[in-house]
Amino acid sequence: MYRIWYSTESFADFIIDHTVLANRTDVIKNKMYESDANRPRDFHSTPDHIRKILYLDACDLIVEKDNEPIFSIEVTTEAGTGHNAFQRFARIAASVENGVPAFYIYPEGVIITRKKSSPRWDKINPLIFRALESVMNIYQIPALLYYFPSDIATFADNPQEAPHLTNKGLHYDQKITYAGCPDSQDADMKAMFQAINEILNLTENCGVANARNRLLGNLTMRNRRNFMQEQFTKKAKDRRVEDMSPLTAVHRLPTEYLLNYLSQYEDAQYHVGELIRARTYTSVYQINASFRGDPYPGALAAIDYLCCREGKTFEDRRDNLVLVFGRVETDEQNHTIQIMNENGSTITDFFTDVQNAARHNLLVKNYHELKNYDIPRYLMQVRYGSTYSKVKHIRVFSYFADAILFPDGSLWRDA
Repeated sequence: MYRIWYSTESFADFIIDHTVLANRTDVIKNKMYESDANRPRDFHSTPDHIRKILYLDACDLIVEKDNEPIFSIEVTTEAGTGHNAFQRFARIAASVENGVPAFYIYPEGVIITRKKSSPRWDKINPLIFRALESVMNIYQIPALLYYFPSDIATFADNPQEAPHLTNKGLHYDQKITYAGCPDSQDADMKAMFQAINEILNLTENCGVANARNRLLGNLTMRNRRNFMQEQFTKKAKDRRVEDMSPLTAVHRLPTEYLLNYLSQYEDAQYHVGELIRARTYTSVYQINASFRGDPYPGALAAIDYLCCREGKTFEDRRDNLVLVFGRVETDEQNHTIQIMNENGSTITDFFTDVQNAARHNLLVKNYHELKNYDIPRYLMQVRYGSTYSKVKHIRVFSYFADAILFPDGSLWRDA
């Protein structure tokens, strides 16, 4: 049996109707809930094998066969310059980290129209292709990007004449039942449908585990992977990856500098643990802004795979990965850093977001205080604690970062 978990039902129908799923009689659909924080009355009813993919963030669609997830899809129409291309990256990473192939539908360009300026294309940051390639290299699971259809190929130099200017140059499917979905007749969408069919057919013929092991050798997957590598080369235009966002905000320092900074929290009874100390260098992601979420959580996840990760867990990093809210100044004389507060960065905001999640915590209640519908949710929280009850950016920051530094406080891992 196939089960389609969706955030938007029209997109589920779009995928079913354009793949071999349309010919299967054992396909059912279920609403997918984002998190315990977002849907406390519903999220606990999500099966465990689906929750495992949602531990960082919720993708738009997951397809499973006989209770085994076989692929996920994330789709967006956002402009992809700078950090924005990575806003949903943690969702892709969460899927692939669980052995589930991921498809990412993203516009090659979006027309931006502002007052007192002519329309222009906001083009995709090519570094997204390198980040996806890094994920595939580590997990040996497909993470493939397909372009959301647009006018950019024909009207790259004259966006003001693009026939879909009112839709920011994007092509949506004309069928009303697929409202908001990409044009199904576009070549990239047809290529994605073919790739999905390859996964479905391999799964049916070989089983889930054997199909996963064979996917990166599949010719359709290899061709798309080659296309993505060509797109990176073409769009990067000889720029170094270090000169592309978000890597322009990353500074590589000797770990000694970080340890000297954290020494302010050490005393006779406590010293920073071996995890951070064991790595010679530290990659510092500097966000000189007030504390907030998007697009920074996804960018942090991408930086991990682009700069630090060599294996399947955070323990397999060559460099420490440190997130800093504030402007970092390097003190070369004392081999340390200083964090300057220019935009109201404060650790209080981090703690406030964590504390706000406490309202979803049932573990402090007695049995007689629980409503009937709270009982299965209580048991979920006993098992998983507050994993799914925190807001997305707190989950992602705490999952990826070895340390999170603010001008007025710090958090770090010991192991």
